Amino acid sequence: MATNKNNRVLIGMSGGIDSTVAAILLQEQGYELVGATFRTFAPTPVPNTQYPIGGTPSITHCASEQSILDAQRMAATLGFEHHILDFCESFRKEVIGNFISEYACGRTPNPCVLCNSHIKWGKLMQAAEEYGCDYIATGHYAQIAEHRGHTYLKTAVDTQKDQTYFLWMLTEENLRRTIFPLGGLTKTEVRQIAFKHGFEALSKKEESQDICFIPNNDYRTFLSQHGVSVPQGEYINAAGKVLGMHQGFCHYTIGQRKGLGIALGSPKFVTKIDATNNRITLGDREDLLTTEATIADVRIRDWDWLHESPAVQARIRYKSPATPAHLLDGTSIHFTTPVWGVTPGQSLVMYKDDLVIGGGIIC
Repeated sequence: MATNKNNRVLIGMSGGIDSTVAAILLQEQGYELVGATFRTFAPTPVPNTQYPIGGTPSITHCASEQSILDAQRMAATLGFEHHILDFCESFRKEVIGNFISEYACGRTPNPCVLCNSHIKWGKLMQAAEEYGCDYIATGHYAQIAEHRGHTYLKTAVDTQKDQTYFLWMLTEENLRRTIFPLGGLTKTEVRQIAFKHGFEALSKKEESQDICFIPNNDYRTFLSQHGVSVPQGEYINAAGKVLGMHQGFCHYTIGQRKGLGIALGSPKFVTKIDATNNRITLGDREDLLTTEATIADVRIRDWDWLHESPAVQARIRYKSPATPAHLLDGTSIHFTTPVWGVTPGQSLVMYKDDLVIGGGIIC
């Protein structure tokens, strides 16, 4: 094992196109690579086993051994060493445990945000030291920039693929030792690079949008298999009138319209989840418009800059447009124009001039 750091980069590899092309580009730039793939979970619960809310899920191994094999093959093809890092226990506690407990409280979590900050960067930084690497790299679509003496995430050139929303919790220390080779490229260009280097099948492979540890994206079954069992409760309107019965508050999220199992003559949306009383409020689409939001676990890179220039662009979910806003008192956000479907548990990420200046978790 090397002990002298000499332009070595530990690259997180999934076996997919983005991390493979990132590796190709880094090699072309003269970096010495060390590949790493995470073993985090397996989606098969222990049959007939119930777990306490927020307790121990049965997920202990990697869901896709094939992805590990793919990553190993890519590293071998490109000619650099590869390691499998077992993060199962940390992933189970910090990501899956949070996912379960948040839904059990009537909130809608974003596990990718926690995984990136706590698992991918948290553990990769440790592994980089072990393998004598100066930097870590991933196939995320993001850039890094310096401003006013601070290091920031910057949005990717490909705005449709930009992943800064999921990376907002990364610290300056994280970013100073990170390389994002794909930040200045479009997805089309990445596919062309893969094709050019002989990875034709990979260049045409479709991407999965599912949560990695939820089989078939069926989070309701996943929750019930891991101890989140909530009885039927009441649907009500804004005035408190009972409209019918739902299947338990944890099976719903703010803004949901389909799968409600109730006919009321016109489309209705989930506008509020009351976990304490197991009640769900239904309303019209316009009832989900608001100009206010409250956030917790607030992290701001440069408070002085924000005080000098309080206007920001705020994004309340990954694919939502960034909306002009102001952070009023450190925890309250006022949007210049109404936003739709502010959802407790999701991240609110703030931008200035394409830089991620901070964020928080919606209350």
